[in-house]
Amino acid sequence: MAWSALPWALAGYAVGLVAARVYRHVWSYIGLSELRELAIGIALGGAFTAALVLMLRIPFFPRSVLLLQPLLALVLLGGARAAWRTLTERRRIVGGGRPLLIVGSLADASDALRALKGSAQWQPVGIASPLAAEQGRALQAVRVLGGVADIARLCEETGAQAALVASPPGSPERREALMGSAGSGIALLAMPRPDEWLQPGAAGPRRIELEDLLGRDPVQLDVAGLSELFAGQVVLVTGAGGSIGSELCRQVARFGVQRLVCVDVSEYAVYQLEQELRQAHPQMQAAYYTANVREADRLRAIASLHRPAVVLHAAAYKHVPLMEELNEIEALRTNVLGTLNAARVAGECGARRFVLISTDKAVNPTNVMGASKRLAEMVVQQAAAEHAGTQYVSVRFGNVLGSSGSVVPLFTKQIERGGPVTVTHPDIVRYFMTIPEAAQLVLQAGLMGRSGQIFVLDMGEPVKIVELARMLIRLSGKTEQEIPIHFTGLRPGEKLYEELLADDEATELTPHPKLRVAKVAAAGGGLAEIAGWIESAGPAPAAQVLRDWLKSRVPEYAPRAG
Repeated sequence: MAWSALPWALAGYAVGLVAARVYRHVWSYIGLSELRELAIGIALGGAFTAALVLMLRIPFFPRSVLLLQPLLALVLLGGARAAWRTLTERRRIVGGGRPLLIVGSLADASDALRALKGSAQWQPVGIASPLAAEQGRALQAVRVLGGVADIARLCEETGAQAALVASPPGSPERREALMGSAGSGIALLAMPRPDEWLQPGAAGPRRIELEDLLGRDPVQLDVAGLSELFAGQVVLVTGAGGSIGSELCRQVARFGVQRLVCVDVSEYAVYQLEQELRQAHPQMQAAYYTANVREADRLRAIASLHRPAVVLHAAAYKHVPLMEELNEIEALRTNVLGTLNAARVAGECGARRFVLISTDKAVNPTNVMGASKRLAEMVVQQAAAEHAGTQYVSVRFGNVLGSSGSVVPLFTKQIERGGPVTVTHPDIVRYFMTIPEAAQLVLQAGLMGRSGQIFVLDMGEPVKIVELARMLIRLSGKTEQEIPIHFTGLRPGEKLYEELLADDEATELTPHPKLRVAKVAAAGGGLAEIAGWIESAGPAPAAQVLRDWLKSRVPEYAPRAG
């Protein structure tokens, strides 16, 4: 009786398992999704078998077998797969993955353990949880051994030379882990960010970085709108070799532009950008120019040849102390006259959109650089009135982590030299964002802005520069006793606190959570008059004369005494 039904049972289960595509499973990496498919295949096989046996009307065949046999098949087939995976993982463990401590709550550690499952490089040996209630519990056979403050002790007890911080970016656990592991030789790791998973070599843990400690939520982009704006279009970027300009080029290249026109005064910066983009986007048409935005005819010739639909103006002098003494006229020529040239050329060549990269230092400026950028915003607003066919917008944001001239590269070099790290004032604070985040928000603002608007980016919470220095020292594996911090006093034109909005300004919401529009008074004065004064000022105008003229154009400009 049983033997007569066996061929039909085998046929039924074969059909069911093939229908569920169970044959595709790799036993060494079996998981819940594969077990679900196996259960579906067995259920189908059991149903086919029951139908066949009942149709054959085999005498004295017990109906209970039709119910028990699928359960037994699931136990045997699932057990075989689970046993094989267990043996495979044990071989990897015996092979010797490096001991790794996981830092974070059980909820955070769960994601990290799943990502590390089957890794031949790392072997989780314990969890340091910030929640006292989780002490002594276990997750996937990995025990919670202590708290975040115990990282150094737990690593010593377990033999781990590295700790993977599974808590989200910007969480207190990440900072506490950094402070608690300083000087102990423990490498702090983090899982790749969402934007890094597609990059080569991003499959496993990486060194924790400053961005992971400050914590910035990913930018939500209107991908469809940006694709419509850039795909198949010619885009011109000034200052393309700089930190922001080069990132704008990278972001724009992703949207399938017809041609990318890169303009920068630095030959070396243009060369580096060309090499990078040719490798990353070999199919993209691009043109690379060494040109100065202060030369209107040269800029006009480039724009007339390529007829860009979008102009992203990132060329600027931005170093506050350098522009405050000896170089004031250079700030006006590049930041104001260069912006005027780029804005006029964009209008003349029929560009659909023009975006100026501005700064928080343009708000209630106390220095020449900030005042020059505020005047550049006014110039863009006036150009918008002259060229109705082009949408002109400005975008203000604060300091960008890792950009040229920012404090992070400076501190890093000082730490490499053995210190000291120099901070101007113990209470000085700044807003920070990452370079990709800044570039993406610039593009988003350029897409949604109406002509003449000034956008303000959500910079999050301000960060004390001295805390930034401490975090960088700890990231280098040193302590403040090994790398001291020295305070040097505020530099010329420097403010303790940066603002994103002037006192008489207010903002209005936009559909994007990280973008607001500043409501500012309409800019007055003629563009020809501004350009005429800067050109006639000569190579070395008296500093006070220049500041007085700048004050007449930017009433909120208030030079800092001393």
